[in-house]
Amino acid sequence: MSKIFEIIEKDAAGRIGKLKTPHGIVETPTVMPVIHPNRWVIDPAEMRNFGAEILITNSYIIYSKQELREKAIKDGLHSLLGFDGPIMTDSGSFQLSVYGEVNVQNHEIIAFEQAIGTDIGVPLDIPTAPDVSYEQAQSDLKITNERLAEARRLVEERRLGAGENAAAGSAAGSANGTVNGTANGSANGSANGSANGSANRRGDDMLLAGPIQGSTHLDLRRESAEFVSGLDFDVCPIGAVVPLMEAYRYEDLVHVIAAVKSNLDPTVPVHLFGAGHPMMFALAVALGCDLFDSAAYALYARGGRYITVNGTYQLDRLKYLPCSCPVCTKHTAESMKQAADKEELLARHNLYVTFEEIRLIKQAIHDGKLMELVELRCHSHPQMVSALSALCDHVSWLEECDPAVKSTFFECSDKSAERPEVYRYAKRLNRFSLSGKVLIRPPRYNKSGLKDADFDHILYFKPPFGAFPSELEENYPFNAEIQNKTTELSLKTALSNTIELISANPGAEFTFVKGKRLNEFDKSCFIQLEKVCRVVENPDKDMSEDMGEDMGEDNSEGKGEE
Repeated sequence: MSKIFEIIEKDAAGRIGKLKTPHGIVETPTVMPVIHPNRWVIDPAEMRNFGAEILITNSYIIYSKQELREKAIKDGLHSLLGFDGPIMTDSGSFQLSVYGEVNVQNHEIIAFEQAIGTDIGVPLDIPTAPDVSYEQAQSDLKITNERLAEARRLVEERRLGAGENAAAGSAAGSANGTVNGTANGSANGSANGSANGSANRRGDDMLLAGPIQGSTHLDLRRESAEFVSGLDFDVCPIGAVVPLMEAYRYEDLVHVIAAVKSNLDPTVPVHLFGAGHPMMFALAVALGCDLFDSAAYALYARGGRYITVNGTYQLDRLKYLPCSCPVCTKHTAESMKQAADKEELLARHNLYVTFEEIRLIKQAIHDGKLMELVELRCHSHPQMVSALSALCDHVSWLEECDPAVKSTFFECSDKSAERPEVYRYAKRLNRFSLSGKVLIRPPRYNKSGLKDADFDHILYFKPPFGAFPSELEENYPFNAEIQNKTTELSLKTALSNTIELISANPGAEFTFVKGKRLNEFDKSCFIQLEKVCRVVENPDKDMSEDMGEDMGEDNSEGKGEE
């Protein structure tokens, strides 16, 4: 159970949370802009203007440069960067993945991160690339776990030592005041001792991140997640996923995140290392990621690339600037191309777009609309569509995380039929106990001639859920806004749920009325339904004879046909 992360609101596996750090509270989900210690396009002191609450930089680069190292040790990391909010530091694992080696040991980088006063430190883990052999991934994970255990021990020893020093200082102050024999001496001694004892050295309260590795071997990712949970790390980054994102392997990324999250302490904040493009934030948040880090805003700007939530444009190819951020409202595409500070302008735009998406995601969580936003974003690229399908593969786990009550369900695509709300309803069908005559019909129709009063129970049929008691029509999720033209997957899901409901109540006699929308589908879609109940087509002149009764006037309870 995390002591430094409070979950405020939830939707799917996403959440809005409060992360407590030594330099303040950070609201998640959020992005940590990456600050290169040697050079930056935008001054770190300006980052709050874009919406940044926390930054991330590289402690290994600072450690490796004598001038930076000495200044950071002397004045602290926050003075070095000129930022008074929380700062996370990477340990050199990125350099290790690029160059194959680094000139620092795990215990040295942990001590250095503490010495410079980082808020969230990272051990020197082994970032194992996708698709390596199982043996290599397993060997790398063993080394990573050993280093994580070492880091956890070192940080805890430092914390315990700081606590003991504080207690000893407080006791010494009290004793000194008592010996002085005066009330004034007692007060002064106690205050001085308490202050001296409780004043932590820089880094005593550093939070520790436990990176989760395992390459694309999902069982190793699960094993790593369980190991990290067992050591009570403060933040849990999912590492070595940048190559997946660079190759647009979002489907594999979804499976990696789900494998980790489903085996991790759900109260701990999760950082998706290297994820900086807003196109995939909503998807990752829906899977339970809370923190992202972005160097993309600067790297893309250096390459003349203009970020949007739907993808990236080359500035040279833009005729218009499809954005209303402060940068784009002051420039045209042509003036930005010609600007002497083009790189800085692009970086600023990229940051504005990045944090706008984060705010939109938070609002979607608050409104219970995160999955709708995910469906929208995932249709921005073919590989993101594949990622949406992969997300639906984990619907049983998502349903466990998803709140049971939200606002209105919006059917945005055929994949809406595989969302947690639909899966949850299918799980709960056995809660309905029906007997006697049951009519299943569209929520609104007036042409069948069947009278609700002639039946013991009235169920409404609405894809993708299926049949449900008419009394629940205005309740979530049956108050759903659905497409006028039912999709095949939505109908298939609804019919499957309806058949299961009928089969669970063998003592009842069911009649199913096909509305206008369903007549557009081939009769073969209803073969299985016809095996368990009577299916009535759209009314015709022979229906009353077939039913063996006078149908009388149109059903006055209807409001128009569906």
